[in-house]
Amino acid sequence: MPAQQKKIIFCIAGVLSFACALGTAAAIGTQLWVKGTILCKTGALLVNATGQELEKFIGKIHYGLFHGERVRQCGLGGRPFQFSFFPDLLKIIPASIHVSVILFCTVLIIFALVGAGFFMFNAFGSPYETLHGPVGLYLWSFIACSCGCLIMILFSSEVKIHHLSEKIANFKEGSFTFKTHSEQFANSFWIILVCSLVHFLNALLIRFAGFEFPFSKSKDSGTITGAVDLMY
Repeated sequence: MPAQQKKIIFCIAGVLSFACALGTAAAIGTQLWVKGTILCKTGALLVNATGQELEKFIGKIHYGLFHGERVRQCGLGGRPFQFSFFPDLLKIIPASIHVSVILFCTVLIIFALVGAGFFMFNAFGSPYETLHGPVGLYLWSFIACSCGCLIMILFSSEVKIHHLSEKIANFKEGSFTFKTHSEQFANSFWIILVCSLVHFLNALLIRFAGFEFPFSKSKDSGTITGAVDLMY
């Protein structure tokens, strides 16, 4: 492939990696990871609410990695309650998983920026053989993509398996019991998915630029080398 086309491909990959770093950083600070509704089970059972009456006992909840908000609805009007994970909810949430998600988000940002820098260096500079060459580009893209996948797996298990929304809904609730009525992942979670796909796309762009995978070797080179050895 001509050098000019390779520069264009590397520039595109570098811009995409930098955009992923910014998107992940923005996603970390938002409350748009999970949104849903919570049912005040105790209040609904007390009045035997059904149909339209049940809507008076359905509140809302949304949260991110650091803070969020729930609206308590027990037939007496909505009462908003702001909360933060650190240090308020550390005793009731799976703290090790939650901290791991934050750490992997940080690693994703770092390696996305590293990848963006190396893509630009390969586009406008003189690439080195390993760190700045195709081996390094594959490595940074692979690490960033893997971190994105781990973030989604860990956070999904925290929300679905460990019933995170239900634990938050029942935080500091003595007489009322809340149950998750509906739950869905919000924009910030899907941003991580898009970033993972972008880093996978970057690996394909490297291959499209004409670079072989680091673990692939040309059979012709081995044959030529063997022939030369036989000559001597």
